[in-house]
Parts: sequence; structure tokens; C-alpha cells
Amino acid sequence: MRIALCTDTFLPIVDGVGRVVYHYADLLACRGHQVYVLCPQYNAGYRGQYPFEIVDYAGVPVPGRAQYAAGIPAIDRHYHNRLKSIELDLIHAHSPGPSGLHGLHLAKKRRVPLIGTFHSKYYEDFYRATHSKKLAGLGTHFVAGFYAKCREVWAVSRSAGETLFSYGYTGSIVHMENGTELCEIPTDPGALLMPLRLPEKPMLLYVGQIDNKKNLPMVLDACALAARQADFILVLAGQGQDSAALTKQAHRLGLADRVFFIGHVNDAALLRALYARAVLFVFPSLYDTAGLVVREAAMMGTASVVVHGSAAAESVIHRVNGYHCQNHAQSLSDALIAALQNPPQAKALGMAARRTIPILWENVIDKVINRYSRLVYEN
Repeated sequence: MRIALCTDTFLPIVDGVGRVVYHYADLLACRGHQVYVLCPQYNAGYRGQYPFEIVDYAGVPVPGRAQYAAGIPAIDRHYHNRLKSIELDLIHAHSPGPSGLHGLHLAKKRRVPLIGTFHSKYYEDFYRATHSKKLAGLGTHFVAGFYAKCREVWAVSRSAGETLFSYGYTGSIVHMENGTELCEIPTDPGALLMPLRLPEKPMLLYVGQIDNKKNLPMVLDACALAARQADFILVLAGQGQDSAALTKQAHRLGLADRVFFIGHVNDAALLRALYARAVLFVFPSLYDTAGLVVREAAMMGTASVVVHGSAAAESVIHRVNGYHCQNHAQSLSDALIAALQNPPQAKALGMAARRTIPILWENVIDKVINRYSRLVYEN
């Protein structure tokens, strides 16, 4: 099959959606399909290393979010000339934003099926940008309208599907979870992490956007409470618009010598070492519609603490393969202390997480190819 994957973010991978699209593109191409990633221009490095083709178009930086670019394919003549030579059987949009709208236009023009995957809770983004509940509501109405125009709609979790229905979407939804890579746990993660010069103390870890919507202020408040009873460090790997504000909060709470913002981690081996070194992965996000990083941590034998009822909690059973907490700092602090004061139990939960939580990307792609083939055949 000849497949186009439309995304607003891609290499260098800056968020969960970009990473999901990368795994789709890589594994589909390795299975013998022709794969084209249509996205805004990013510095992706030497492209000959990939088994798929990146077909990018002009973009402009998003104010306040330097890692993102807003794509404008309509003004890029070179991109359209490249696109003319590409035949497609199916288009898969991973965003209702500019890339998704471009995919919708292209699918109509080429008369091929369009799949739309719902990844994110857009209301929170719209509200933060506009400070208006009315405008945020109009934004989610637009999102629902986009997915109503897709031939098939996928959601990455049950929670994601429920969120899309709450936006006003009334069609059917295919549940298509994200996967993770099969990896061995590093035998000496500390050696791999030496360049970071982290203190030799029990480590809590967060990986993702450094953004308040990820519940990070609560993480710092919980760490301030936990610091009264346990000695540890908190490492936050990622980048985002709230880095400065969260750094100030850490200083204000007396956590300056415990909290380390290490920026976005591109090196897969380094990221795996961080997961493996951590006593606990801290992910109390209510924004995320899937726990991709929770699965990555589990693959490295590290348990996660998640908020009860969140999307990330769908695969985590309290004190069986991880920890649940309530959505407040004291409850999260109690979970942190439970793990820090009983490392053997935390490790046992981490190994249980490794056995029960990860879904391999190879198995996900089997399902993806079956759905793709059916739509192409019916078209």
C-alpha cells in the first residue's frame, strides 16, 4: 500500500504524537509499504537513514512554543510539485489541525480513504490560548467536525474516545492503542547517565512536555511534602513553555538542589537508562489520552504513579503493577513516599508492569495494516 501519514509534529521527535507517527512510518515501511510522512519542516538530520520518505512543507514557529512549527502547505510550491509525483492509496491524519485539514483536502482530491486518530484533549489547549470557555468550546466543535469527515476514526484509549464524544462527535470509533518497543533493561544505567552528573540519590522521573497542563505544579508540591520524609531527586526530561515558571516554583519550595530540568532527550539509550534508573515514574497528567511514557517506563521495569481515573491509569492496577493517587499533592506525596521508603516493593511492581503493561508496536502495526487493507479494498 501507498500510505501518507499527516502530522503537525515529527523528527526531531518532540512529543507523543510525533513519536507515534515515527513508529507507524518505520514499521509500515519495514513491512514493505510505501510510506510518506507529510509534516511541517523540521531539522530531521540525515534522511537516508529512514525507510520512509519525509515530504515536508513550509512552516512558521509557534509563538511561545519554539519546538513546534505551524505548517502552511498551501504556499509551498516545491512541496506540491513533489506531491504530484506520489500516488496514494490511503491517508492517515494524526491531528485535526493544519496537517489534518491538508490530509482531508488531499483525500478528497485523490479520492482515497482518510483515517483520523484522536490523540489529545484539545479543549485545554484552546482554553489556554484564548482564556475563553466559549472559544474553547467552539474549538472542540471544530475538532468534532473534522473527525466527522473522516472515513474512519481511531482513538488511542477508551478515555480518548469518551473525550471525543464529549466534543460532540457522534460517529463510531475504533480503539487503536499505541505500542512500545521491545527493549532489554540496561545492566548499568548509571554509567550511561554519567554525562548528566546527577546526584547518587533515589530518582523520581517525569518525561514529557514541561507544561502545566501535565499537572507538573502538583508534582513539585508533592515533592516538597515528600522531602520531609525521604531523600531523592526529581528529574524532568522534556521542554515546554512552563520551564521557567516551574523552575521558580522549585526554588520557592526549597527544591532547587533536588529538581533537575535536563531538556528534551533525543538519545533512545539515554532515555531508557533514565527510565531504568528511576525508583518511580511520576505521571499524574489528566491531559493525556494515552500513557505512552508509562508503557516505556514499564518496559524498563519501572512502575508509574498515575491519577486514579485518568487515561494513563487504564493499564495501571494500584499496588499490582504501579500506584494510583488522587488528584492532589498530599495523595501523590503519599505514593512517592511509599515507593521511596520501600524500594524492593517498587521494583517488584516495576517488574510486574513490564510483564503486563507494554503492548509491542509490532502487534499494533498488525492491527493497523488489517484496518488499512480493509479500507483500501472497500474503496
